Amino acid sequence: MKNKIDDLRNHLFATLEALQDKENPMEIDRAKAISKVADSIIDSARVECQYMELTGTQVSAFIAGPKQAEQPRPQQLIKAVAS
Repeated sequence: MKNKIDDLRNHLFATLEALQDKENPMEIDRAKAISKVADSIIDSARVECQYMELTGTQVSAFIAGPKQAEQPRPQQLIKAVAS
């Protein structure tokens, strides 16, 4: 999979920067649309974390996990995404 949660974070921070640009700020409607899409992606990641917990898996195609020896338990991942 090409896009990861880190890519989403980068896009959201770029949106914040564009909103703060005093010379050419992003339109509010466009920023709201980006936020709405991001919310949907985050919701799907939350469901993916729930799936990981139920199946006992610790990484997914969207949420990259740490190295094998450092992998947190699925419950820790769910708390991280929920907060």
